Amino acid sequence: MTDSNNEPLRSVHTSNFPQILNQLGISLVVSTYQAGKLIVLRADGNTINTHFRVFSKPMGLAADVGRLAIGTAYQVWELRNVPAVAHKLEPVGKHDACYLPRNSHITGDIDIHDLAWGKQELWFVNTRFSCLCNLDFDHSFVPRWRPNFITALTPEDRCHLNGLGMVNSVPKYVTALGETDQLKGWRENKAHGGIVMDIDTNQVLVRGLSMPHSPRWYNDRLWVLESGNGSLAIADLFSGKIETVIQLPGFTRGLSFWGNLAFVGLSQVRETAVFSGIPLTQRLEERICGVWVIHIETGQTVAFLQFEDAVQEIFAVEVLPGIRFPEIIDWNEKLIASSYVLPDEALADVPEAQKQLTTTSSTPQQQVSDSSEFSKNRLPKKSGKQRKGKRGFDIGSKENC
Repeated sequence: MTDSNNEPLRSVHTSNFPQILNQLGISLVVSTYQAGKLIVLRADGNTINTHFRVFSKPMGLAADVGRLAIGTAYQVWELRNVPAVAHKLEPVGKHDACYLPRNSHITGDIDIHDLAWGKQELWFVNTRFSCLCNLDFDHSFVPRWRPNFITALTPEDRCHLNGLGMVNSVPKYVTALGETDQLKGWRENKAHGGIVMDIDTNQVLVRGLSMPHSPRWYNDRLWVLESGNGSLAIADLFSGKIETVIQLPGFTRGLSFWGNLAFVGLSQVRETAVFSGIPLTQRLEERICGVWVIHIETGQTVAFLQFEDAVQEIFAVEVLPGIRFPEIIDWNEKLIASSYVLPDEALADVPEAQKQLTTTSSTPQQQVSDSSEFSKNRLPKKSGKQRKGKRGFDIGSKENC
């Protein structure tokens, strides 16, 4: 982790994007490995404040009200929310969360993709070794599962295992770009070789997908991003087919839900050897990078934020529940040196005059209001005149762009 610099992140958004975050009482955290940044999207009046920190190739994210994990080029960062520190930040009363770095685990270059918090531990996709892993203090990583067609634990990215879907805080579904067992064998049929697998049974549930990512179990349905088609879809676990909910003007990757809304990351993707020949690049000459908000019952675009210039590719999008205006602190900031997190029993021995410099280790409790119109079964109202994307994308259209 390094300091953020002064280069601004340019973006445009529909006028209702801040309203949506405000009414839901949330903010978003987005990773972009291409730009090397972790971006926080937070409502600030009638605009979206895009606050960022610099990491080395940030990819997968696991986030909730009390903690944040980030998979980077060769390590996993873990940060904890310390509300007492948030209260010290300027301007006073503005921030409601502050994530402080707690530890960093060196994994080596394993091409980390999706991360997720389990019941007692962090899970992550080790794409280079084609397996799911945990961490412990003694090893770079601990392999826990791999597809039954992968015959060896070797850093060859044999099937491009990438997405992890949890059910009741237990790993249940994965996506991969192929059923191949040789060095980068998935590339030969990347346009239509993608799969969704059941971890418990090792059964392939869906085949024939174009570069699938981000499987998520939500509202008793398995959602998946068919990235090579630029779409959000629902997988039918009985028929082995998918139902496309909406096609979007970018490479879909990064998916999180809140209420009846899906927050979907879009990437421009250059037509290199990796991305050539997929349906999306054949359908659209120009593609967009940003975060799109989709109503999951109607399949309509509700709002969007589009990045310009510096940010071209997104990997993960995560909701921070009950947090409206968070801060993320860097290692070398002075606040780190003067903030102490102690166990509750130790805090009792700290003089009252010094307790403002100290905070308890108790995990913040999630407090989220469900009174927003976006938690109900109807399309959110749009406030004010909606802006169109620079390339003419109409947010009210479900047609191919």
